[in-house]
Amino acid sequence: MTCQIRCQKNGPYELRGPVRIEDASENVTETESMTHHLCRCGASQIKPFCDGTHETAGFRSE
Repeated sequence: MTCQIRCQKNGPYELRGPVRIEDASENVTETESMTHHLCRCGASQIKPFCDGTHETAGFRSE
């Protein structure tokens, strides 16, 4: 299975499948088959992951 990335309307990037994510502090998350949501609005307190803040921040994007 390959990694699939989908931009959710007014929300985060959704990643499905095997993925390796490295944040700015070089912390690594590796999975074989999970779903992750990555922040697009810039307001998440748990970057690079989404914490739902885009809903209250008024983030809008296709």
